[in-house]
Amino acid sequence: MSDISRSYKYENIAAQIVHLIKTGTLRPGGGIPSVRQLSDQEQVSISTVTQAYYLLEAQGWIEARPQSGFYVCETLPIALPEPEISLPTPDPTTVSVWDLTMMIINDPFNPNLIQMGAAYPNPELTAMHKLNRILASIARKIDIKSSLYEAVEGNESLRVQIARRAINTGCHLSPDDIIITAGCSEAVSLSLRAICKPGDTVAIESPICFDQLQCLETLGLKALEIPTHPRNGISLQALRFAIQQTPIQAVMVISNFNNPLGSYIPEVNKKALVDLLAEYEIPLIEINLLGELYFGDLHPKVCKKYDQTGNVLLCSSFSKDLCPAYRIGWVVPGKYKAKLKQLKYASNLSTSTLPQLAIAEFLSSGSYDVHLRRVRRIYARNIAALSQAVNRHFPEGTRMTRPAGGFVGWIQLPEVVDSLVLYKQSIKAGIAITPGYIFSTTDQYRNFIRLNAANWNDNSERVIQHLGELIKKSF
Repeated sequence: MSDISRSYKYENIAAQIVHLIKTGTLRPGGGIPSVRQLSDQEQVSISTVTQAYYLLEAQGWIEARPQSGFYVCETLPIALPEPEISLPTPDPTTVSVWDLTMMIINDPFNPNLIQMGAAYPNPELTAMHKLNRILASIARKIDIKSSLYEAVEGNESLRVQIARRAINTGCHLSPDDIIITAGCSEAVSLSLRAICKPGDTVAIESPICFDQLQCLETLGLKALEIPTHPRNGISLQALRFAIQQTPIQAVMVISNFNNPLGSYIPEVNKKALVDLLAEYEIPLIEINLLGELYFGDLHPKVCKKYDQTGNVLLCSSFSKDLCPAYRIGWVVPGKYKAKLKQLKYASNLSTSTLPQLAIAEFLSSGSYDVHLRRVRRIYARNIAALSQAVNRHFPEGTRMTRPAGGFVGWIQLPEVVDSLVLYKQSIKAGIAITPGYIFSTTDQYRNFIRLNAANWNDNSERVIQHLGELIKKSF
């Protein structure tokens, strides 16, 4: 199976402009076609060209001049190379990342630190104020019966809205297919508990977010890390080989915009992955937490789209794109629904009613799509700005991923750099980063760090410059 990459219209437009700049057709200091002119020329929407120009501006290729248009920058950038595909150990390993994780999970709550590590959305870009107004209105009007426990599977009006939005991802769901959870973390935990028992092995992408590793550790499960491409996701060849060599009870992937890689499993590979696991009757736990934060024109599909047997358990939430504080997630458990419903009831009876009602009304009003369009545009620019800042200030030999969605970047530093040492130095300097150690059950990412671009602002360039200086002191 080949891992096939893809690009979006705005990326193609941006690539064409870069090609014209590199070949000298468009020269430094010279003007480029207006947004409307290029829209007519390429037969694409104005928003597509605008997004391409935003990307080029953030990457340092062009600049906007008030009342004049866009121009090629006098000084042009050099793109960072990507990290190579990961090569984890071929054997299952016991997960033990809690002690190290505990050291860093409180960093986001320290007001004295500049937050560049934790994968939290920008608080200024959440919809919390509007949601709070909706919630307050609902609370004033709610009838006495609604003060009782919610149904185990969650509020029906919210499940209806989730089912409607699932059409964008290629899924045709009914509200009865969905169980509402306390965030995506509970959705993943319930899914693993429904499938596995302590000592079982779960094949995972490598690297993968430490939240998933922590869940495996808590449940007493072993992790088998599978090589993962920084753009195209899990290697299907390596996964098939692992399945043939090792008893695997489940596979877990982040299908759209892996945290920390930002990788996106191409559509052809999503189908091939579902078919492969159906062949061996191995359930797939699919996490689509960042799927709404795509930078292109087309809404990414999910593996669940290709599921014909109920073998895929799709997990997501509104925490990254809407409001973390509401802690509303959901799972489409397929043929494991009865077991998940039992586990959900035994865990906490049901998810809080009022936040579900508020989000349901927010979705039904059409506000969600307006909110997402703004957030996607800002995060795309922030990721590009982070990439260029790293390129300017980090030492030679640095590599960085090229996410097509989300708001985090995965950075490979020269071999001499120890990310845990760098983490301790950066904390002393008032900067929070995330060391690569906690994205694996081994030390294979000792010279990697994850940086969060969600909060990018006018001061962020200086922060990256300071980090670059700390890194160079390692040599």
